[in-house]
Amino acid sequence: MCWRPLCRFLWLWSYLSYVQAVPIQKVQDDTKTLIKTIVTRINDISHTSVSAKQRVTGLDFIPGLHPILSLSKMDQTLAVYQQVLTSLPSQNVLQIANDLENLRDLLHLLAFSKSCSLPQTSGLQKPESLDGVLEASLYSTEVVALSRLQGSLQDILQQLDVSPEC
Repeated sequence: MCWRPLCRFLWLWSYLSYVQAVPIQKVQDDTKTLIKTIVTRINDISHTSVSAKQRVTGLDFIPGLHPILSLSKMDQTLAVYQQVLTSLPSQNVLQIANDLENLRDLLHLLAFSKSCSLPQTSGLQKPESLDGVLEASLYSTEVVALSRLQGSLQDILQQLDVSPEC
């Protein structure tokens, strides 16, 4: 009889008996706290506010408000914002872009807890018009992106209270 597989199984079993799952409520609370932190960071950047509904020529690729968001749509929206913010040379938005990555990781945990599989959005193609818009109006792009991101984060925060679908 071979004892090696049995020993491995017993070692793995003892390890797994000590591992505890993170309560999903804690993940949801952390997600809400991070959203509030990002909104505070946006408020700390002193820009004039732009209505999220206002159309700015050339910036149509930046998502606007979505009244009902699934976890998948939330992740896709945040991925676009993250891509836009990392393209901006401003140091003000660097921490916000990093926070968006962490927020997306938390959304993936929430989705996993609901047995959802979110599509990988890390390889999104950069909108073709982004480089031209950044060259023409860097400041406007930052103002519009942050304003719309703030509105989207408020929508996501409300959706988390009603337990969004996959």
